[in-house]
Amino acid sequence: MKTSRLLVIATLLLACRAPAAEQARPNILFIFSDDHAQHAISAYGSKVNQTPHLDRIAREGARFLNSFVANSICTPSRASLLTGQYSHLNGVPVFNRFDGARDNVAKRLQAGGYHTGIIGKWHLGSAPTGFDRWIVLPGQGAYWNPQFLVPGHKLTLTGHCTEVTTELGLEFLRTRPTDRPFFLMLHHKAPHRNWEPDLRNKALFKDRVIPEPATLWDDYATRPAGLPENHQTVARHLTRTDLKMEPPAGLTGRELTKWQYQRYAQDYLACVQGVDDGVGQVLDYLDASGLASNTVVIYSADNGWYLGDLGMYDKRFMYEPGLRVPLLARGPGISAGLLPAGFAVNVDLAPTFLDLADLPIPASMQGRSLVPLLRGQAPSDWRTSVYYRYYHDPGHHNTAAHYGVRTATHKLIHYWKKDAWELFDLTADPAEQRNLLHPDPASAPPEVAAKFAELKAELTRLQRELKDEGQL
Repeated sequence: MKTSRLLVIATLLLACRAPAAEQARPNILFIFSDDHAQHAISAYGSKVNQTPHLDRIAREGARFLNSFVANSICTPSRASLLTGQYSHLNGVPVFNRFDGARDNVAKRLQAGGYHTGIIGKWHLGSAPTGFDRWIVLPGQGAYWNPQFLVPGHKLTLTGHCTEVTTELGLEFLRTRPTDRPFFLMLHHKAPHRNWEPDLRNKALFKDRVIPEPATLWDDYATRPAGLPENHQTVARHLTRTDLKMEPPAGLTGRELTKWQYQRYAQDYLACVQGVDDGVGQVLDYLDASGLASNTVVIYSADNGWYLGDLGMYDKRFMYEPGLRVPLLARGPGISAGLLPAGFAVNVDLAPTFLDLADLPIPASMQGRSLVPLLRGQAPSDWRTSVYYRYYHDPGHHNTAAHYGVRTATHKLIHYWKKDAWELFDLTADPAEQRNLLHPDPASAPPEVAAKFAELKAELTRLQRELKDEGQL
């Protein structure tokens, strides 16, 4: 981005410099990507790519081992991020517009003395509220020469969206008022579909051979309630727009699927690499400017992602690749190499921001601050199960509505419109290939029936606790 454009952006962001002052409370930089699979980060053991800058956050701070979303889809996840509430309470279970009059974490941080900003993907249908500065993509936004919305204006910036978003984030850091701490939400569009990487990373991955996941050829034999009907398979549902080119002549069957997987994975991973590059630039700036010592950096994604796992792309389902999200953090008070094992859910992020800022957490927030875990503690009353619910049925990908519970060892999913249940032993079957209740829960052996009853009881308890009773 040229210097003249940076000056225009700084003006539009209404930047103002103030005298430097001692800050006791930390700055909070939250970097968020869209559809980033946890297993496409090398710190999480990726077999398909290397992400040195995200790995740096993990190495210098914390890498959460069990971080999940409550509803694996873009807009609802963003509403949960802001409100600390599950979808049934925050008013955004699908793609409906977020009510900007609602309480949110940015408003509370702003009122508590923080300089607040949101840059990049917003995707909530309404104008951001609670932010001193905002410059956001309309809807999904474009990868190339993206248009942004600022208060009262539209602005088109040339270049690749990931690079532009990174530069806007750096400009915020350079031009922020220095007499109070900042809270910046730096939200990338990438690696969302249609996976259009910057040219350098596209060339880097162009001829890369990506290892196929073990479950690419999943036949869904014991999971007939939802998976066979879905419209997000690598074999059948990637479009020519997704693949960017026609397949070689004569390819059919498995060979065609293999080719489609490579094309898809190459572009997806190249988009991830662009995000990692941007994270590196921001970390370098924090270090060079002296901000790193008093800035908590947190990285996550709005939902998980199927990188060919279970034969799919996209998210939505409660299976592990879509349920799990990356969650990395470094900063003051966070020990290097920390591996928190406690269950974290995206509704915990808003309370965490407030706790870091030494501000009260309202009773309306259903999440819980992760700060004790970031301090290396293991509270005895920490949650031992996670509640999930997906609403958008049939939606764009014909995904059946479902809800469920996950514990340290098991997962129970209920496709409630079909009254179909799936139970998985995650210790023995981490890839969720064998539904223990198939073909009929009534014929399950006693030990499976006992676990089924136990998890149903836990599911009922969570729905009660989270005020999701009677919503089905």
